[in-house]
Amino acid sequence: MESLKSGTLAGTGSFRCEECGYVVTLASADALPACPGCGGEAFRRASLFGGARFERDAATLMDEEERASWLERARGLADVPGEHLAYEDGDSVVVVPLTKQWTRIGRSLAADVRFDDPTVSRRHALLVRQPDGVRVLDDRSLNGVFVNGERVDWRAVKDGDEIVVGRHRLTFLEIPPVGAAPQLEEASA
Repeated sequence: MESLKSGTLAGTGSFRCEECGYVVTLASADALPACPGCGGEAFRRASLFGGARFERDAATLMDEEERASWLERARGLADVPGEHLAYEDGDSVVVVPLTKQWTRIGRSLAADVRFDDPTVSRRHALLVRQPDGVRVLDDRSLNGVFVNGERVDWRAVKDGDEIVVGRHRLTFLEIPPVGAAPQLEEASA
């Protein structure tokens, strides 16, 4: 996540000083001040669930070969063509077809994809199917939504993109109809 300097209009939220860890909470029109704890000027967005307790161990992250194998397994579990979300639940892979216009991800009992986890907001994210593709929307979550490692508010997703919600990593899959030729992305000149 990017570092922010004092004087920046950073928006509503909490920001942690990179030098001493002091947390400053801002309203939407406030600029980041110099750190009241140490006078430092570099801040990062703070999370209620920050710290080692909620961070993913580097040993649990997949290398490229493991990820390719996992994606192949997830694609094999998708039993109908169309858009899907795939994620791990313990040792198994769960594949959820996206059949509605809106798919809710969150901790709420009303969520279509539900994670009973304190790092996930009740209404964390929405996947929105539109004529031009699928987009992910951060539904005012506390910890944000990340696509391929970048925090997003509203972003189009494509096949293979990784969406992070709290501690959970979901992969967006587009399964073509049987016999359909794979689409090649056009290179821009």
